[in-house]
Amino acid sequence: MNDSLFIGGGGVEYADKQGLTLKYANRHGLIAGATGTGKTVTLQILAEGFSNAGVPVFLSDVKGDLSGLAKSGTSDHKLHEPFTERAAKIGFTDYGYHACPVTFWDMFGQQGHPVRTTVSEMGPLLLAQLLELTEAQEGILNIAFRLADEEGMPLLDLKDLQALLVWVGENAKDLSLRYGNVSSQSIGAIQRRLLVLENQGASQLFGEPALELSDLMRTDAGGKGMVNILAADQLMGAPKLYATFLLWLLSELFEELPEVGDPDKPKLVFFFDEAHLLFEDAPKALVDKVEQVARLIRSKGVGVYFITQNPADVPEDILGQLGNRFQHALRAFTAKDRKELRMAAETYRENPRFETEEAIREVGVGEAVTSMLQKKGVPGIVERTLIRPPSSQLGPITSAERKAHLTASDMAGKYDKTLDRKSAFEILSARADTAAKDAAEAEEKAEEMEPVLREFNAGRRYSGKRVTRSTSRSTRRGASFGEAMTKMVVKELTGTTGRRMVRGILGGLFKGR
Repeated sequence: MNDSLFIGGGGVEYADKQGLTLKYANRHGLIAGATGTGKTVTLQILAEGFSNAGVPVFLSDVKGDLSGLAKSGTSDHKLHEPFTERAAKIGFTDYGYHACPVTFWDMFGQQGHPVRTTVSEMGPLLLAQLLELTEAQEGILNIAFRLADEEGMPLLDLKDLQALLVWVGENAKDLSLRYGNVSSQSIGAIQRRLLVLENQGASQLFGEPALELSDLMRTDAGGKGMVNILAADQLMGAPKLYATFLLWLLSELFEELPEVGDPDKPKLVFFFDEAHLLFEDAPKALVDKVEQVARLIRSKGVGVYFITQNPADVPEDILGQLGNRFQHALRAFTAKDRKELRMAAETYRENPRFETEEAIREVGVGEAVTSMLQKKGVPGIVERTLIRPPSSQLGPITSAERKAHLTASDMAGKYDKTLDRKSAFEILSARADTAAKDAAEAEEKAEEMEPVLREFNAGRRYSGKRVTRSTSRSTRRGASFGEAMTKMVVKELTGTTGRRMVRGILGGLFKGR
C-alpha cells in the first residue's frame, strides 16, 4: 500500500484492510468521537503515516500526549502490550517501533520554539474575532489598519496597535468626516480588550521574527515529513486565542502557497484539534472564510483534518467537504444525542452488513467507523475498523527529553530572540518627541527675547520717545501682536493643556505627510 496509509482492519465484521489513499488525502477529513474513545491515537497513527510518506504535518498537542511522536515505542511499555495482538489480528505484518522527526513549537516559547506573527498579518477580521468586537468596534479597527497602510506604519506588535488607536482617538473629529463616526467609547472598549488579550499572553504571539511557513514544510535527511507539534495545553486556557491562531495559520497557507492542482500526495497536512472552538459563536463572515479556505486550499496541496467530539460541531457546508472520516463512538443518552447520532450516520455511504447508527454507538476504544475516498474521489462504503497501533511512544516524553530535542533542532536559535524594528509605535513616538522639542525651543526663544525687549524699551523712555509695553496684554498692531501670540502659545504648551497642544501638532504632522 505504497500509495496509501494503512489505517487498520480486523476481518469478519470489520474491514479486511482500510487505507487512506495519498492522492485524496488533501480532500480533508474528520476525526470525531466522545472523550476517551481513541481520537488521539487515530491522530497519532495518521501523523506517523503521513510522515513516513514524506508529507510534513502540523498538529496541536492539546493534552500533551502527542509529544511521544518524537520517541520510538517499545514492546515492554504497558500501553503497547495489547497492540502486539492487534497488529497480528489486522494483518499489520511490517509493524515495528520508530520515532518521527519532530519540531516542537510553543507560542509562549517554553515547550517549543517561539511561534509569532505580526498584527498586520493577522488582519482586522481575525483580530476582531479574537477580541470579540461589535460591528462598530470592528469598523474602527479597520480604519486603524487602513491608516497604517496609507502612512507606511507597520503594525508588528500590540503596542503598535495601541499607539495607533490613541492617535485615532485624538483625531476622531477629523477622521469621522472621512470614515464615519469614530467614538472614543468604542476605542476605549478595543483598548480594554487588547489589555485582556495581553494579560492572556498574546503579546508573545505578536512580533518578529514572524514564523516562516517554509519551516513547517520540511523533510528530514531520510525524506520523512517533519511532524510540527504546537504545545497547546497552556494555550487552551485562552480558547479564542488558540482557535484564532490556528485559523490565521491556515489562512496564511492559503494565501501564500502556489496552486498545485491534484498532487500525488499532499504538500502538508494540517490537523485542527478541538475544532468546535473555531465555530462557537463565530460570525457568519468568519464561517464563510473558513468554508472558502477549506474549499480552495486543497488545490494548494494542503489537507485539513478537523478533530472534535461530534460532527455536529462543524457547520454543514464545511462538513460536506470532509471526505475522509474516522468516527469513534458517540454517546446517545438524550433525545438531542440520538438526533445527532442519527444525523452523523446519515452522512455515510451505507454498508449492507450493518446499521451505521448502531455501529457508531457500539464501537469500542480504538475502533472506529471509517469511510475513505476511493477512485475519482467517490466516498467508500462505511466500515467498522480496528485502528492500527502507533509505532511511536504512546503518551508524553519527559521534560528532559523535550529539552534535549529542542537543543538539537534545526530551528534552535532562529526564533528565540525577538526583534523590535521601527514600526508604528516608534514612528508616532518620534513625531511626538519632535513636536515637544519644537514647542520647548519656541518657549526658550521667547524667554530670551524678554530682557532684550525690556532694555530696548527702557532706552526709548530716556530718549523721550513713545514706549510700547511688551507684555501679553499688549495687543497693538505690528510686532507687539505677534509677540503676544507667541507668548500665549508657549504658555499653552507649558501649562496644564500643553500635552493636548502637542497632540494637535502631532496630528498635523501625521496628516501632512
